[in-house]
Amino acid sequence: MSIEEHPAKKVKLEEKTIGTHNGTFHCDEALAVFLLKRTREYAGAGLKRTRDPAVLDTCDIVVDVGGVYDEKTQRFDHHQRGFQEVFGHGFNTKLSSAGLVYKHFGKEIIANRLALDETSPKIETLWLKLYKEFIESIDAIDNGISQYPTEVKPRYRLRTDVSSRVGHLNSAWNESVDAPTVDARFLQGSALVGNEFLDRLDYYANAWLPARDLVVAALNRRKEVDPSGHIILFEQFAPWKEHLFELEETLAILDAEKPIYVLYPDETANNWRIQAVPVAPESFESRKALPEQWRGVRDDALSQLSGVEGCIFVHASGFIGGNQTKDGVLRLANLALRI
Repeated sequence: MSIEEHPAKKVKLEEKTIGTHNGTFHCDEALAVFLLKRTREYAGAGLKRTRDPAVLDTCDIVVDVGGVYDEKTQRFDHHQRGFQEVFGHGFNTKLSSAGLVYKHFGKEIIANRLALDETSPKIETLWLKLYKEFIESIDAIDNGISQYPTEVKPRYRLRTDVSSRVGHLNSAWNESVDAPTVDARFLQGSALVGNEFLDRLDYYANAWLPARDLVVAALNRRKEVDPSGHIILFEQFAPWKEHLFELEETLAILDAEKPIYVLYPDETANNWRIQAVPVAPESFESRKALPEQWRGVRDDALSQLSGVEGCIFVHASGFIGGNQTKDGVLRLANLALRI
């Protein structure tokens, strides 16, 4: 999808104009312009890149220039003294023009893309998710906010993030910097970051969110699997880890009732897996690893040791194991809880 296209049907209206600054461009205003063109109000809008206040005054909306943040007058700059606007909802990073536009127009943009009503609960969930996973880092980088304390020396240099890749599209010092060339490069950068945003939105809407629904359902049914609530059973595989931790917090699940083992089919191998829930999403430590005496044992030896037929393996660290059947992993889970 190009920078000038919009998924909604266009109607003939007086053309609106988006204003932003000329010269060297950055990822935040490149994304802000792309996002605005996905709204009903600014679909098909023209673009003026200038720092001339008189020209900017003729624009219907201005981003990343002008020294004013005022939704009523459609001015969305973040460079002015005293500006400290954040996204809220637990996010405390100062906004760039990308975050400002997304904060005010993001729900509409998501609803337009997915053909859903803005009041759908899915829109709120995706709006927050896209800010966390895509927009916030753009805000932070543009505002010079480090990801970690500056006294910590990075082990390697990272210059392949989307903000860097948009920045690389600016003219080099020994290349032409005439307005038509730089404006064309700006549109290229806007399309780059904008299409990545849409790709992420499509993934979260069509894969991440349906997986979340499966985790919600499995959490609600877990006491039917085992009265303790410590075992979650999926009838089909879904990426569960991230959702589980977020939902445990949202649903205020007590520590004594949190899941310890997750059971799911390995559809490629046509058998079943038992996996210990980690103490944190990216941790290698489990809430309760599979029993030490099972670890590193395989096949018939494991079946004889555990008393459960059809065993395949238990990993040496105890974080995962396998059995040929659903009943087999369920029995392993019940035994492991009590060992």
